[in-house]
Amino acid sequence: MTEDSQRNFRSVYYEKVGFRGVEEKKSLEILLKDDRLDTEKLCTFSQRFPLPSMYRTLVWKVLLGILPPHHESHIQVMTYRREQYSDLLHALQVVRFVSDARPQVEVYLRMYQLESGKLPRSPSFPLEPEDRVFLAIAKAMEEMVEDSADCYWMIRSFVNQLKKKYRDSLPQLPKAFEQYLNLEDSRLLSHLKTCSALPLLPYDLWFRRCFAGCLPESSLQRVWDKVVSGSCKILVFVAVEILLTFKIKVMALNSAEKITEFLENIPQDSSDAIVSKAIDLWHKHCGTPVHSA
Repeated sequence: MTEDSQRNFRSVYYEKVGFRGVEEKKSLEILLKDDRLDTEKLCTFSQRFPLPSMYRTLVWKVLLGILPPHHESHIQVMTYRREQYSDLLHALQVVRFVSDARPQVEVYLRMYQLESGKLPRSPSFPLEPEDRVFLAIAKAMEEMVEDSADCYWMIRSFVNQLKKKYRDSLPQLPKAFEQYLNLEDSRLLSHLKTCSALPLLPYDLWFRRCFAGCLPESSLQRVWDKVVSGSCKILVFVAVEILLTFKIKVMALNSAEKITEFLENIPQDSSDAIVSKAIDLWHKHCGTPVHSA
């Protein structure tokens, strides 16, 4: 038996006995043992495979630039990050902008606003649309990350990635969604056009909030693995797969409002299957990454 066929046999066996991803986990552990982490290889791994939950926070922090690639600097840098977090929190408490009664996600928002010079004069000022996006992402991240300082830095860095790295790409995603849905099911796309639903689809929920508030934590993490590691295009294929999964339901609805309302509140029990199929679709149309995107 050749080395490749042995590996394939082992992979099939692992999947059958419930250890899918055992070899991938070992590969990641080897990458994480390097004195200087190779961010390009970590990106490639994250694009190809779901990250094991025990390593997700570390990999995200490195890929988002919260931690440097050098292992020896991690403790020192994270100590500095925690001091920054404490200083921001203290400053907000001094000016009475936050209190213990405030939800933690609102505290994260005020910290982010203070850091970016956009803190309003009063906490009673109405929220801007970008603030609501921040809160949605913060609420989802809070379910994934236990430590408050880690959580703030990951929210902050994730939001900044959307604003900077993906600034030009995100507005193009609705058009890409239409293109790939047409390739997968032109009849479904025609139905959306007939109902005048296309412009009213929940693009804000899908592409600006990256499905925060739409998918449960276990499914959302797998999508965000791809976003963090360099591909916002995965969001398009999740949206396409949602339409394909609920095609019968959507085809039975004849008003744009009802279609949008349904898509904003899809059943949660299909989420893991939707994300798995979406990743397959993404690889089908965009190829399996062999280097970082």
